Parts: sequence; C-alpha cells; structure tokens
Amino acid sequence: MTRGYSLEKDLRFLINNPKYSDIEILCEDEKKLYGCRAILAARSEVFDRLLYNGMKESYEKQISFPKINSTGMEIILEYTYTGSIKEESLTKDNMIETFYAADYFQLSDLQDFIIKTLKNKINKNNTENYLPELLTQFAEKIPLTEHDILLNLLIEAVANIPLNTIEFGRLSITGLQYLLSCTYGKECLFATPEYEVFRYSAILAAKQVSNDAYETLIKRLPTSEQINQMDNSVQLENIFFADHQKVANELKPLAKFIEFRRIQGGVLVDIIEPLEIVPTKIIMNLYRHIVKSNNSNINNVRGTPIPISRINESDYVLDESACGSGIIIEDNGKVANANNDRSWRSVRAKTILENNGIFEWDVIIENSGYSWVGVCSENFNYEAWAGEQPTGWVIGSNGNCFNFGKSLKDYCPPFGDGSKITVHLDMDKRTCAFTINGTKYPEVSTWNNLPSKLYPVLSLKYPAGRLRIQPHKKNI
Repeated sequence: MTRGYSLEKDLRFLINNPKYSDIEILCEDEKKLYGCRAILAARSEVFDRLLYNGMKESYEKQISFPKINSTGMEIILEYTYTGSIKEESLTKDNMIETFYAADYFQLSDLQDFIIKTLKNKINKNNTENYLPELLTQFAEKIPLTEHDILLNLLIEAVANIPLNTIEFGRLSITGLQYLLSCTYGKECLFATPEYEVFRYSAILAAKQVSNDAYETLIKRLPTSEQINQMDNSVQLENIFFADHQKVANELKPLAKFIEFRRIQGGVLVDIIEPLEIVPTKIIMNLYRHIVKSNNSNINNVRGTPIPISRINESDYVLDESACGSGIIIEDNGKVANANNDRSWRSVRAKTILENNGIFEWDVIIENSGYSWVGVCSENFNYEAWAGEQPTGWVIGSNGNCFNFGKSLKDYCPPFGDGSKITVHLDMDKRTCAFTINGTKYPEVSTWNNLPSKLYPVLSLKYPAGRLRIQPHKKNI
C-alpha cells in the first residue's frame, strides 16, 4: 500500500499492529490487542491518565480492562486512531459493548454516532430482529439510568414489539425488568396488554428455574386469545406446581413493575392467584384497589396502545381480489363505487388488523345510497351484504348495526352524503365502536368477542353508493 497520500489510511494501518505498538491491551474476554501510547493518550484523556500517571502502568507494556470486551475495544481503537468509524462496523454483537467502552473513555462523539446509527436502523426497520438482544446486552452491561439516551431509544423500540412475538431467551430477566420499569406508569406507546406482560414475565421466570416449571406455566397460563375463546364453564387444568416458590423468587424483580390493576378481575382470581407466584402483598393491595376504585374501564394496556396510524398509509386501499362483481374500484384503490347492479356487494381493504392495539380508520360517504361500514374476517362472501354473514360486522346509513342478520337498532341517527364514519377497533378487548360526524358512540354491545384477524369492509349497492376509505384524520 502506498503511504503518504491519506493520513486516515496511514493511521488505519497502525490499528492493532504489533509491529508499531508499544502497549498490549488485555480485554475482558482475555483477547490481546495492540496500541500506541502516544496516539491513545493524545486522543483520550482517560488513556492519558492511565498511561502517563507515573504509576506502574506508565512503565509496563500491558494494561488490562477487565470490563471491556475486545469487540468494543477494537472499535475504540479504530475511532481513536482515525477519528471515524463506518456505520456498517457497528453490529448487534458490538454496538452496546462499544457504547459502554466509549462512555468509559469519555468519547462523547462516538456515543452520539452510535445513537444516530441505531436510530437510522430503527427508522429503516432493520433492527426488529435483534432489538430485544440489544436491550438484554445493555441491561447486563450498563446500570439503569432513565436519562440514558440509548436506553430510552431501546425501550421505546422494544415497547412497540408485542412480547408474545419475542421468543423466550432473546430478552433476559434483567432486560425485561429495564423495559417494564422504564414504562411503568408512563404515557408511552406500548404494544402488549398487561395480562400478556404478566404471562411472558412468569414463563420467562419459570424458564430460569427448570424445564418442568416452564412447561407447567405454558399449560397453566393461556394466551389472551385463548381466554377470550373460553366458555365460562371451562375449567383450567390444575397441574401440580412444585417449583412455584422458586419461580416466585425469579419473578420478584419483575412483579413490582407489572400493572396488575389492568388485568381483568376474573383472570386474577381464576388464573393468576392460584399459581402462588405473585407476592401476597401485591395481590391484597390489588384487591383493595379494585374495591375502592371507581374506574372500572381502565385500559388493559399500559401507556398508549399502538394505534393503526403505525400502518403505512399506502395500505389503506381496497383489495380488488376481495371484491364483489358489482363494485368498481377507483382512485387508486381508495374509492368503492356501485355500478347499476342493484344487488348487494362487498369489498374489503388490504389492511390486516391483528395482534394488539386500537385500530382506527375513516370512511367518507361521498354518495350514500345504501352504505354499510365495518369489519369482516376470513370465509367472507363478497357477492353478498356483510350484515347477513356470520363473518361481517357493519353499521348502516340507517343508523343500525348488523351481524349475521341480527340488528342493534338506533345505534346512531341515520347519516348520508358527506358523512364521515370513524371505526374504532380495539383488538385487546375485541370490540368495535364508531364515531359519526364527530360524535363518538359506545362499543356495539353485541359485538364483544370479535375474531383475532379482521379487515375493514364496505357493503353497498346501486343507486348512488360511493364510499372512500382513508387513514383516520381528525379533520377533513
């Protein structure tokens, strides 16, 4: 390589090069790296104090860093020698270690670069597969400080991932404790209902105890979806749980950050308390709170449930492959128009509504005629009216709600041309409500156990049916 043309390239040639080094750097994993005292001291006051302090480090040829791994130290050397690092040099295996090392050596510009790099990856959706691992690494390396910018960034990102989609083992007990403590009682976006927070925490704690304890809690703790599908007469299998006290000890650091008041009373009594893994004091205080509280409608998700606005706006289009033959799709999939066929037809949107959170969207009645708005599930007949089908739930321009031919009359006043209908679908409670022209009406009382996977749906027929679907907007 020709030297003398690029200072950065020449300095990069010196990185971890035994030939031009006068100090050995021994890392936490016992890997040995090589450095130049003068360069390290000139670039970092911490290195200067360590290498030129008049003590033994000033004369010995080796310096040890028992809490810094070589994966982070290699990036530190690259940055110290050249003043920069490439974004691709930061990976899921060294990002947290490098941040910790940069903090130790007081390299604030490098810390800022790491935060910027992670933000870019999150914005490009390139990190969801390893965000839980990053939070775990952070928790195992860096003490909990709520004002830490990197921690807050990780907490915000992981909170947006439903816990039931994170495989056990990817998020440690300590990592989960950081997540729950930093979101406890806070107004932040959070994707997981509180019962699922408890379920994930308990099973993760059991996994630390034994495989038998893990398998027992998998059977004793049904998912939210399974609970919603249970008949009141169904009794859970009462499996002997010998390790409950050991699991309780593992769960203890998490239990105080679980907002049990957001869990249904019946679930607390029938499913959680019999396990004997939650401290009695927490259970008793919870029952006292329930007895005294006047707020029986508390949300079952801490903070703010993830809204539908997080779905791409381009997904709010009608699906021509799921459309009745008498409907014309216009304006790039945003408008459904009834042709001169006087039979009922339906069309659904491409947007899939599943997992957790509150989903909202608007439908504008550009020309009312006969119009119905709501949701449908799989096994739906698009050549028919949604309200007569078991898999269709809709409100009509006459103000009535229908499902499977059963009506809830006078839900709201009739509406016509120019009306805006906002659909509010709560996938945690599996309920649906509507706002008509700015007035919000309560949840439809007869729709109290909707399926776990739904789509926006429209039903219309000639004459004059023309409906527009769009993301929820406060003002038109």
